[in-house]
Amino acid sequence: MITAPQKSKILQVINVFETGSKEGKYDTLVIYADGKNGSRQITYGRSQTTEQGNLKALIEMYISKNGLFSDQFRTFVSLIGKQSLVDNTVFKNLLRRSAREDSIMRKCQDEFFDILYYQPALHFFQKNKFTHALSMLVIYDSYIHSGSVPAFLRERFPENTPLNGGNEKKWITQYVNTRHHWLENHSRQILRKTIYRTKCFKNQITDGNWDLSKEIVANGVKIK
Repeated sequence: MITAPQKSKILQVINVFETGSKEGKYDTLVIYADGKNGSRQITYGRSQTTEQGNLKALIEMYISKNGLFSDQFRTFVSLIGKQSLVDNTVFKNLLRRSAREDSIMRKCQDEFFDILYYQPALHFFQKNKFTHALSMLVIYDSYIHSGSVPAFLRERFPENTPLNGGNEKKWITQYVNTRHHWLENHSRQILRKTIYRTKCFKNQITDGNWDLSKEIVANGVKIK
């Protein structure tokens, strides 16, 4: 069982990875050339959803809750994911303003990222009979960063999940090492730059911080 303090710490680590802040920067908006066929796209929010991914669903949730900027967003919602808005200054400013000025957008992001990433990660964690908070952190980060615990990575190491008679700590260690090697040698430089995530997990494993009770240094930020 993951306790409330452990979940809070897990979210803080991911917030640092995604935005550089423990609290998360809801108005974070960056442009990466990581879309279809290397196209540029908007990446937005506390846990960074993408223009070609789930940004439309987030904005639809915000509109459904009658956020302060709902009317302005209605102009764009049908275009998100279909027509590039990466150079649309009005839309980008609207994203930033709604996060800064409207608590409804911030609450939507919290709810949205919990539904989209945390709950599926928790389901994987529970279904496969993991128990340690560090395991949940590793699994959740994988859902945030890769959308899942990819089968092609799981096939590259021998340990079974606890559900299948394996040792939890060995599985997590082997998965982190496998994921680190994959990121470090990836053909896309943007992914090679993200090995600070797996380096952090390697440090926690070495430190025996399986319950996350010790201080974590996530990409240079201390989390107690």
